[in-house]
Amino acid sequence: MALVMLATTHRVAPGVLTWPAWQTLRSASRVLVGSEDHPQLPYLREAGVPVEVVPADPRTLIEAARSGTVVWVAAPDGDERLLREIGTLVVSGGAETVDIEVLHASYDLPGARLLDLVTVMDTLRRECPWDREQTHASLVPYLLEESYEVLDTVESGDLHGLREELGDVLMQVAFHSVVASERSDDTRFTIDDVAGGIVDKLMRRHPHVFGDVTVADADEVNANWEQIKAAERAEKSEDHSILDGVPMGQPALSLAAQLQRRAARAGAPEELAADLGEGLGADLFALVARARAEGHDAEADLRDIARRFRDRVQEWEQDR
Repeated sequence: MALVMLATTHRVAPGVLTWPAWQTLRSASRVLVGSEDHPQLPYLREAGVPVEVVPADPRTLIEAARSGTVVWVAAPDGDERLLREIGTLVVSGGAETVDIEVLHASYDLPGARLLDLVTVMDTLRRECPWDREQTHASLVPYLLEESYEVLDTVESGDLHGLREELGDVLMQVAFHSVVASERSDDTRFTIDDVAGGIVDKLMRRHPHVFGDVTVADADEVNANWEQIKAAERAEKSEDHSILDGVPMGQPALSLAAQLQRRAARAGAPEELAADLGEGLGADLFALVARARAEGHDAEADLRDIARRFRDRVQEWEQDR
């Protein structure tokens, strides 16, 4: 005599259950659900499991279990209220002679909560007036802001805050994807297209992991990566350039460093960086080149000095 509470996750397709769950369902005296709309119901019936639809009443379930094994297929939300009521009966002695068991029939896989993010963003896009008005262009400032907040948490060593900031960036990715999914032309894409694209790219650019290429060290990995990128650019355009894909809207010091790195990898002569002009801009460009030659990141070095200055100003304010 037992009451088995069969729990499933809504993040796994209905009907995809563990083998112990199917064994329990087939051997039970009765299998019960609380609604004709239960997502598991059609699959259980298709598998030949007799299922009854009954009210979610704890005393009725306990009484039914006194004459055999009864399986209650919990609703997608877990039927927490029903479980609490059954727990109260157990504590009060109202479920004597009946064993209560919770059997998990499906489990979340790694990354399953990403499905919740997709669902939430779809809902916000439909039902929130502010979210409904956003476009790719209007969202760009938020993406930049959230990205810089990730940078701040890493540079400050706030690894506890990093999770939240990465979540904010991930939300921006999901937001852009749901906006793009509403288009009807060939520029339309979904979050699955975004994920599929980066998966394909990672596998393509890591032939030493997913193919038969052998590498000796990280330097060879990087060299292969650049060769593959160059081949991809050549396929996209006959007039491809080593500078294709450099985001010109990034901070100027980072931009200068990336342009210099790309040019150096292409074997561009160093004199191309000479006599670019006079004044502060030319001096800064030369400083970036000097920083690269010394193994430094000019953007990061300047940010470090800026933070030190901020700290000094704040100390000065407190001492006034």
